[in-house]
Order: sequence, then C-alpha cells, then structure tokens
Amino acid sequence: MEEVAKYILNEKDLISKIEIIYFLAPKLGINFDKSIVFKTEIARMFLKYTQIKVDNNLVLTACLLCNCKKVDDAQKIGRLKTYAKEGAEHLAKLGFDEKFCRICEGVNRYSGLKPRENESDILELIDNFGGMLIDRPERIALNPDEAMVLIEYRNLKSEYNKYLETFRDFVNCMEKVEIHGAVNTTAFARLQKLMRESKSITEFVKKIDLEYSPSVDEKIDKLRGIKAKERERANRALFTAESEEKILKHINEND
Repeated sequence: MEEVAKYILNEKDLISKIEIIYFLAPKLGINFDKSIVFKTEIARMFLKYTQIKVDNNLVLTACLLCNCKKVDDAQKIGRLKTYAKEGAEHLAKLGFDEKFCRICEGVNRYSGLKPRENESDILELIDNFGGMLIDRPERIALNPDEAMVLIEYRNLKSEYNKYLETFRDFVNCMEKVEIHGAVNTTAFARLQKLMRESKSITEFVKKIDLEYSPSVDEKIDKLRGIKAKERERANRALFTAESEEKILKHINEND
C-alpha cells in the first residue's frame, strides 16, 4: 500500500489531489466529504496569505486526510477522542511515513502526542475554525468573529498554538475582502454559500476551482502587494469515468 501514499503526495496540484482521494476513498476505507474540501480550501488560502515556511503540499495533503476516520454521528460521540489516532494508524497502513501520521494525529490534542509538529498546529486551527463555519444539525454556522472568540477563549484557552496570532490576522484581513458577484460577500461567506448550494463534493470542487479560488487569490495577491498574475482557467475535465478508471488502474497495477 506504500504506492498509495506516494501517489497522493506526489500530486502537487490540489484539485487533482482531491480528485484522486475522492475516487480512492471507498477503496481505502476513509471518510471524505464536503467539509474536508471546505477546510482544505481555507488552509490553502491561509498558506498563500501568510507564506509560512512549511511544505504546503504536505500540509494540504494532511488536511485532506487527517479526518479520514472521523464519524459525524451523535450516537458515536466517544469517537471524538479517538478518531485522530485511529486515522493516523490507518494512514500508516496506507504507506504514509511517521512524520506525516504524527502531523495528522495532532489535528486535535486528545492523544496527548508530544512534541507536536508545527504542521499540526496549522491543522488544529483549520479544523476548529472551518468546523465552526459549517452548519450542523444542532446549530447554524458561526461567523468568523464568533469562531475566533471560541477558539481563543474556549478550545485553545489552556493550550499553546504557534500560529494562533498569525491565523487571527489572516481571518481579520480576509473578512475585509469582498468577493464580487450577484451579491457581494466576504471570502468566508462566499465559501460557506458555495458549500451549502453544492449538492455533491464534485460540484463543490468544480465551483472552487473555476469560480472561487481565482477570485480569492487575486484579492490575496493585492493584500500582499503582489501584482496578480493572469490565471489560466483551464477547462479541465474533473471527476469523469475516464479519470476514475485511470486512478484506480494506477493503484491496482502498483498494489
């Protein structure tokens, strides 16, 4: 199964990586839903805005896989404290190395893993923040300000997170960014809207790729004082029967 880890990590294009994981998820026995894509896009924006010196590909891959054993079921609330460790153990069986699995296990602090990897602190912030911006059966989505207050004064009140201040600055700046459309909205509000309106993972990913990311990236470049580059909007075929066949064939041939 070592080939699985190499195949996923070696794909540097985030959208193509999502496509690979989407088609492999049933075969690999991992959880993969719209909430994971939602959080990963926030992580991508954070890394682009802050230019933190980490391996972006490693962080984004971990963001896509760290919740691979999470069960969104109120009847299985006990799994909340074990899913990160179970997920890390499962990823190790798929061929991911020890550091990658430690990063994923550190998405929360229930396993007591020490020392923590720097990348785990990024995952922790993204998982907390992104999760609060998503509608749940028991509550509607919070706004970014409410989410940050809960992260700082409840979830991480007694914990040190290396990137908390940097993340707070990122959230504050992105809340001032306006994405133009039929109705102008902030960056996070637009992402929330796209997730609510998308009936499937595939629809959500396509909207992010063609509509959302290009607009947000242009705004981030301006915030950072960088002249925005013209981005080619490739009309690539995503989530087709042909791409699924190609991905599964690659894995089966190297299994």
